[in-house]
Amino acid sequence: MKHELEQVLSKNPKFLVDGVLNKNRLAELARQYSPELLNQLMSNEKITNHFFSKLQNGALVFKKDIFLQFLNNKEFLPDSFTAYKTKIGLGTSDRNYLSENKEVVLNFPYKDCVLEGGQTKDDVKRQEIFFNETLAPAEINRLLDEKVFSNFKRYDKDGEHEVEELKDIDNLIIKGNNLLALHSLKKRFAGKVKLIYIDVPYNTGSDSFGYNDRFNHSTWLTFMKNRLEIAKAMLSNDGVIFIHLDNNEVKYLGILLDEIFGRENFVELVTVVNNPRGRDYGGIANMHEFIYVYKKPFAELNLVDDPNKQFKYSDEYGGFDIRELRNRNTAFHIGNRPNLVYPIYVDPTSEDESGFYKVSEMQTENYSIEVLPKKSRGIQTVWRWGKPKFIENKNINVMAKAMKDGGWSIQEKYRKSSVMARSVWWDKDVNSEKGTIHIQELFGEKVFMFPKPEGTIKRIIEIATNEGDIVLDFFMGSGTTVAVAHKMNRQYIGIEQMDYIETVSVERLKKVIDGEQGGISKDVNWTGGGSFVYCELKNDAQDFKNTVLEARESETLSQLFEQAKKSSFLSYRVDPKKLKKSAFEKLSLAEQKQVLLELVDNNNLYVNYSEIDDSGYGISLEEKKLNRDFYGEE
Repeated sequence: MKHELEQVLSKNPKFLVDGVLNKNRLAELARQYSPELLNQLMSNEKITNHFFSKLQNGALVFKKDIFLQFLNNKEFLPDSFTAYKTKIGLGTSDRNYLSENKEVVLNFPYKDCVLEGGQTKDDVKRQEIFFNETLAPAEINRLLDEKVFSNFKRYDKDGEHEVEELKDIDNLIIKGNNLLALHSLKKRFAGKVKLIYIDVPYNTGSDSFGYNDRFNHSTWLTFMKNRLEIAKAMLSNDGVIFIHLDNNEVKYLGILLDEIFGRENFVELVTVVNNPRGRDYGGIANMHEFIYVYKKPFAELNLVDDPNKQFKYSDEYGGFDIRELRNRNTAFHIGNRPNLVYPIYVDPTSEDESGFYKVSEMQTENYSIEVLPKKSRGIQTVWRWGKPKFIENKNINVMAKAMKDGGWSIQEKYRKSSVMARSVWWDKDVNSEKGTIHIQELFGEKVFMFPKPEGTIKRIIEIATNEGDIVLDFFMGSGTTVAVAHKMNRQYIGIEQMDYIETVSVERLKKVIDGEQGGISKDVNWTGGGSFVYCELKNDAQDFKNTVLEARESETLSQLFEQAKKSSFLSYRVDPKKLKKSAFEKLSLAEQKQVLLELVDNNNLYVNYSEIDDSGYGISLEEKKLNRDFYGEE
């Protein structure tokens, strides 16, 4: 792009000084929307596509800020691949610092980049590739293109089966890079996920996020930004996201979340007392972690159970409190919920000892008073229940109450011992020790560090979802989220790129299907059943890596060495001309294997769906059919 832009602009001598492009003059012309400059840029299709947006009527709009960023980037300053200042701070959108402007956003190195994050093992420390959104648009487009899924398997109580078709209600477990998997899920699930829960890498050096980058802090922020942006697109209009983390990044992540989800959609920063004894280091014994909660505009959170609840009223069915059947949230109105506006009729002669009156869906001589949801600020509000549910509950869980002003209010008899979720969780259900003990009981040993207890996830799922809703966890880890979702009859999607997905996460779900009784099983009367589909992002290099690991002779490895030199997955750090076979053959078998595995670039492993018919990838007809089903194509 840099070379093409220089060529196009250099054709106009007015843009040159001593034969060199005058960047200051070009910046001035860009700010003035100079027709001469714009016409010069539009003479090249690739440059037009990058620096202009096309409207429905065909008109082109110049993306001035993107052009200026490109012009002033250190691609014209080769010591940096990012336009942002190499400093962590609260900055402004024009890349100045807080002291220079009142408009605050979060700036950090590499913020304008996409970090793929290709790690597959806990013990691997590796440099990662940053693709800059302005300087490497082609690379980013290819990176985030829909990928091919492979190795489909269905698991149920009868074991493992071939997948013949994909159903809309299937639970999905996906092995592969979570950024790429999310972009591949977008076409099928965008706007459909009710709850996202993620237990993010804590960036402490002791967890799996161990990238060898000198800007480790900003690496983490970039890593999260890329994933949270696509996560937002997955949420339904009434969806909620819960993000679990410790105190290492909580301040910066909160500002980033405000930027992505909108400060007005912040719900709470929940404190989870997961270690009541505290940690014996750091000066003050830390006892807790945090969960950020953000919502989409139409989200409503459920109440949670309170075992000490005292009811104000009682009848033959038990204790109850009352709450208005009208939905007070004016985001829900007759325009978008017309089926929730219908008349309810009151019998004014039917008062009981508690002051409630009978109701009906039909007007009769006795049921003579019509009641509709009240208007609020001129907006016609709606009932919280549809008419069929009202009919089913009338005079049992729905009654009328006379108001002092002579009007009538329709009330639900709320019998659940529930309260609004609190912002501090300190009970034993969220104790992290419970998660560790549960995993040890399931596997007979400690196969995963710091698994979350099922009680924590149960509470989140109760707050944010109802049965049948879709739950997404793209840092699946040991599989706590999907295990709890399975037991609570929620549809789920779990994504994990680490190799333990097969030995821990999938095996745990198989035990859930078999009816394991740990965690929340007894609380929800879990007895087993259900199914899930496992699949992987098609890995261009995985067959190569497997062949390397299985090789028993140096001759085989020498052949693979020649194959790697010509492959598409050769690391960008490797100069093929410097790979000498004679030197390779002098290594031991173990050393040869190590060299071959390190030649593979984990950032370039996955096959794009657009290339599914390329015979070189060896994709079977069955897998092609399932991929076309998944992406909604014939």
